[in-house]
Amino acid sequence: MRKSRHVVLAALTAAVVGVAGCDAVGGDESAPTQSRGARPSPKPTPTWDRSPASVAAVGDSITRGFDACSVLSDCPEVSWATGSSAEVDSLAVRLLGKAKAAGNSWNYAVTGARMADVPGQMAQAATRRPELVAVMAGANDACRETPEAMTPVADFRAQFEDAMSTLRESLPKTQVFVASVPNLKRLWEQGKDNPLGKQVWKLGICPSMLSDPDSLTTLANQRRDTVQERVEAYNKVLEDVCAKDRRCRFDDGAVYDFRFGAEQLSRWDWFHPSVDGQARLAEIAYRTVTN
Repeated sequence: MRKSRHVVLAALTAAVVGVAGCDAVGGDESAPTQSRGARPSPKPTPTWDRSPASVAAVGDSITRGFDACSVLSDCPEVSWATGSSAEVDSLAVRLLGKAKAAGNSWNYAVTGARMADVPGQMAQAATRRPELVAVMAGANDACRETPEAMTPVADFRAQFEDAMSTLRESLPKTQVFVASVPNLKRLWEQGKDNPLGKQVWKLGICPSMLSDPDSLTTLANQRRDTVQERVEAYNKVLEDVCAKDRRCRFDDGAVYDFRFGAEQLSRWDWFHPSVDGQARLAEIAYRTVTN
């Protein structure tokens, strides 16, 4: 989402909100049947490790815990991916335990980041040689001043492919968890009847979706539908690119499908996840990684 001309708006708009394994093994029907008494072939080693020993995170303001603890501030301790908060029980803590997570998890997400920024974050994460990288990005690509300013789907695909290639150049065996882009239209549905939420949105939060929240004109509805369709297209890209990498797992749309309510939204901006919302994201990620 583009930064505002105003200081408060700049801080807010820079921070947008901002399970299937992707490895398939096919059989060969033409292969000869093993003869009776022959030594059985050893079972292949599973590609996906449900217990990685280290975790790095890349993405945007959601992964930085923006507006979860205080207004206009990152709060990485409540990050769904690497936070230390007992209220959240982050992915890293669930996988590694709190003591080990403290020294074996790293958060390279940046508030306001778009997919174009993720390759650089991946390069940073790769220096730690993590066994798992958690990715959540794309909301800022849809949350722009207008629908016309959203990142084109082809560019989004190229940028995510670049991010994956950047990681693979140095870490071919590191696993990747990819979260879907949240349902931005549901944010509008949850906050459009809240006076405080609408006042905050007027500062410029995700205007492509949230501007004129009371308007139900054909044009306003078409604008929201256009943004929603772009989010769904981004999620299809994330799924497709992940499916080409045998050590990547997409959440199968679980974040997008999550029916969050007011308790899961920041009380300061009615847009970013609250501490409770961060905990729900951690649950989804852990479920995807360990199933």
